[in-house]
Order: sequence, then C-alpha cells, then structure tokens
Amino acid sequence: NVPNDQADKLLLASWGLPKAILEKYHSLGVVQMFEWQAECLMLGQVLEGKNLVYSAPTSAGKTLVAELLILKQVLETRKKALLILPFVSVAKEKKSYLQ
Repeated sequence: NVPNDQADKLLLASWGLPKAILEKYHSLGVVQMFEWQAECLMLGQVLEGKNLVYSAPTSAGKTLVAELLILKQVLETRKKALLILPFVSVAKEKKSYLQ
C-alpha cells in the first residue's frame, strides 16, 4: 500500500511529467493511478531503469505503468525506447495515443 504521507503519488501530476502529457491523460479521464500502480513506480530503483515484473488482470492498468516508466526515461535521458505490445489493435491504439 502507498503510505499516507505519499498519497499524492497517486496523482499523475506528482510524477514530473510535462503539462502536455498530463493534459492528454486528463482528457482521457486519467488523473490518478490505482495504489498498486503507484507502488510499482516506487519499488526499488525502477525509476532509475531497474527491472520490474508485475502481473494484473486484463484491463487493470498495466499499460499505464509501462507508459509512465517509458515516458520518464525518454524525457530524462533523451534516449529512445521500444514498447512491445501483444496485439496489433493495441499497438495501433497506442501509436495514435502516444503521438
């Protein structure tokens, strides 16, 4: 669980993302994360590029965790990232969404 003193970590705005990215998420109704998503981002040195393995049911929000990790790494290191998705339909949706 996310400690009470870090409850603000549930808000996307607390992760240092640029305003344009936050506005895009907000326009899609994504303003905050579930506790388990914030926990994933706060584990160990995940934000510094260390590995993370997590599992959740279909449509639980796994992709959001991956997107946030990728966005933070790309923006902070100015390096490219590769996002591999399991289905063509999901890949097309994310391509449109991330552009």
